[in-house]
Amino acid sequence: MSRLHSLEVQRPPFDAKNPFLAQIKVNRELHKGGDRSCLHVELDISDSKMRYEAGDHVAVYPTNDVNLVNRLGELTGANLDDVFSLVNTDQESSKKHPFPCPTSYRTALSHYIEITALPRTHILRELVEYCTDEEDKKKLLLMATNSQEGKALYQSFVADACRHIVHILEDIKSCRPPLDHICELLPRLQPRYYSISSSPKLHPETVHITAVVVQYKTATGRVNKGVATTWLAEHKPLSGEPLPRVPVFIRKSQFRLPLQTQTPILMVGPGTGLAPFRGFLQERAIARQNGKEVGNTILYFGCRNRDQDYIYREELEEYEKNGDVTLHVAFSRDQDKKVYVTHLLENNLDQIWDVIGKRNGHFYICGDAKNMAVDVRNIVTKAIIEKGGRSESEATQFLKKLESMKKYSADVWS
Repeated sequence: MSRLHSLEVQRPPFDAKNPFLAQIKVNRELHKGGDRSCLHVELDISDSKMRYEAGDHVAVYPTNDVNLVNRLGELTGANLDDVFSLVNTDQESSKKHPFPCPTSYRTALSHYIEITALPRTHILRELVEYCTDEEDKKKLLLMATNSQEGKALYQSFVADACRHIVHILEDIKSCRPPLDHICELLPRLQPRYYSISSSPKLHPETVHITAVVVQYKTATGRVNKGVATTWLAEHKPLSGEPLPRVPVFIRKSQFRLPLQTQTPILMVGPGTGLAPFRGFLQERAIARQNGKEVGNTILYFGCRNRDQDYIYREELEEYEKNGDVTLHVAFSRDQDKKVYVTHLLENNLDQIWDVIGKRNGHFYICGDAKNMAVDVRNIVTKAIIEKGGRSESEATQFLKKLESMKKYSADVWS
């Protein structure tokens, strides 16, 4: 079913092929100053029959930036309101069209085509025939080859400079492909996944998202923006106007609270890595209010400045006051020497071993996969060796066993 027409015939079950058009009920800024933005968004799923659990992900289908869509029209000399159709040349394929056709270029580029992904080498090779300048042809051909020189040029020109298709057409001036071929070459627009930052026990009819608005300057001086977070930032509910809607679906996750509420948990979530743990805290606070025995709930959170990007500060401090959480907070830039979550964690090896080694607890990490998650894993290994009296190989095995039993879980992204 076409995503665009699903508004008229919203029928469950909702999934990747049939997303639910959720109303954005709340969309507010969490940062209090500084040059970055972090959104708290609440999506209404009350009419969807969609269910979620704390730790699940919500997938958001974004809409591409109108300026980029218009620029592609200019660069290819196309009328964006012209209607076209693409037919799959693979006879065996069950999909006749890559997206609902016929459609206008504007609709295809706005809702179905990934404009901001870095073009792969096969796309560059296809663009060669549309260059009138020999040097431009050579450059594109070289980047499309597997040679050392070609790979190095692709790395510097495309990858390091974060040039997407619009930038490439702007900078390789003699390259003027027809827009229908661009639509054929570029990949499909993919949903963006966010760790849900609420619990259905507290918010059964809404799904909460906590997301930093992605925006960065590239080596060429351009500003690149995240597709979904930029779109969300521009769609805040306004009084007297219909609530903005966004196509979404729920993706189940293995990131789960222990079945027994008395099981202790230790959570490490700097920045927006806090998102799923906000849901976990809501759930455990409700369990305690309902008279259940709740084990130790320990949270390590980190941000740059206490006064700027300490998201959900009031909520966390309230949980701490009520005895729902033991908080360890690192502010990396509030003092001369940077202090990160990993520094605090490394000072508490006894606590780590107590949770995972002595009391059969669960350990969770959410956030950056490349650095933080690796550092945390090394610290946990150190705790198993030093406090658990294991050898290095025994510690590695111990950690693998915890992972297989879902007692050491990571929800990370690169």
